[in-house]
Amino acid sequence: MLRIHQAIQSRTFPTASTLARELEVSTKSVYRDLEFMRDRLLLPLEFDARRGGYHYTEEVSAFPTVQVTEGELFALLVAEKALQQYRGTSFEKPLLSAIRKMEQSLPDTISLNLAEVEQSISFQTRVEPILDLGIFDALAKATTARQQLRLRYRKPGQQAAEERIVDPYHLANINGEWFLFAFDHLRQDIRTFVPARIQSLEPTGRSFQRSRKFSLERHLRDSFGVHSGHGEYTVRIRFSARVADYVREKKWHSSQELKELKGGELELRLRLSGLAEVERWVLGWGGDARVIEPRPLRQAVAEAARRILQANSENRSPAGTR
Repeated sequence: MLRIHQAIQSRTFPTASTLARELEVSTKSVYRDLEFMRDRLLLPLEFDARRGGYHYTEEVSAFPTVQVTEGELFALLVAEKALQQYRGTSFEKPLLSAIRKMEQSLPDTISLNLAEVEQSISFQTRVEPILDLGIFDALAKATTARQQLRLRYRKPGQQAAEERIVDPYHLANINGEWFLFAFDHLRQDIRTFVPARIQSLEPTGRSFQRSRKFSLERHLRDSFGVHSGHGEYTVRIRFSARVADYVREKKWHSSQELKELKGGELELRLRLSGLAEVERWVLGWGGDARVIEPRPLRQAVAEAARRILQANSENRSPAGTR
């Protein structure tokens, strides 16, 4: 409606059809908006039969503002600062455009000290994913348009890329990293792809219908990160008093249960479908985390710890020497 108002203010006498083409909506939607502007916002809007378009019969100084609280305005400013994580991606321009439009419709009766907001709140990312913006943009468009893709994808640890035909279901940012969830025609199942590992892609020219059974929430419900397994594991990890507070301060998984132990120790219980991601997480706590169960996880962590000790041993000979 704000864009319709701006078009009418330009005195070009726009029609519903021209407005619909410009806004990329149906003519019926434009008619509803025009009626709302006239009947609810009480704008002096009329159709000029001689000019063949809409105009204001009186001077309109500004579009009627939406009512918004100081808290909502503050949240909008914080959201704009959060856009830093989308800089350079195909989401940046439309997100900024949307925020600018909302800002233009805000009332003049609310004020905030923007300098204080700037100095008080920020979003920092130490580790940024490396993205090929061309590939990322193509993924976003194909996911939205439900267009099948042919990928050249290199899995971790492999030298050569392999071809995959996928139906891109969902593109998600999880903990600051981007992941593509797609139906892989080679595996005949949903697989997780990292955009940074896609060397090239092209549309196959086919469209697809996303399975109604697919739900990202359900897909990740029993995973510790982004990879869903097919097992059922009860995981118990005991943390020393030195790091127990750090564990208490976050919700690591929807299934988590915390049990306070003597001496300030803490036990975390989880129900997971796979162990690979939680294994890496446990290793990150060093000697302050001890796996109680399941046994396969305890063995995997112990083996990984042995490899770490061997790789970092002071007595290890430099490469190429004996």
